[in-house]
Amino acid sequence: MTSLELRLKVNGRVYRVRRDPDRPLLAILRNELGLTGTKYGCGEGECGSCTVLVEGSAVRSCQLHLGEVGAREVTTIEGLARNGALTPVQQAFAELGAFQCGYCTPGMVVGATALLRSHPAPSRQEICTALEGNVCRCGGYARIVAAVQRAAELARAKEASV
Repeated sequence: MTSLELRLKVNGRVYRVRRDPDRPLLAILRNELGLTGTKYGCGEGECGSCTVLVEGSAVRSCQLHLGEVGAREVTTIEGLARNGALTPVQQAFAELGAFQCGYCTPGMVVGATALLRSHPAPSRQEICTALEGNVCRCGGYARIVAAVQRAAELARAKEASV
């Protein structure tokens, strides 16, 4: 590794990227790593379409600079499913059609994943609070909240069967 490169761990894989600590993580994910599931929306951290997990916490990748990531694990929407099996959140969004145009969906799914990992049985209000910074241009909030509630049920059922 040269002094002009930095190691970045994304979705369990280590990448080498040009060292420029002021570059937004979103630009690296999309332009250098080809992980285009994370969307560019407002570029100001207000819409949530660029949400990724950093060490399990939902963060806006347009506002997180490379220098702030360090050696922490980054998970994008592409890294949630394992061996082709959808996560409970992804399954619930598909089952309930919790999207229209789909632009907000990656950020909503990633945000809901973080919520359910920290709080497996959230109330409707807790779901709304956790996702309030994620904007759905189509106004599909009722189906999104229902999908998160369904995902919590699916996750609990999966745990009970293990």
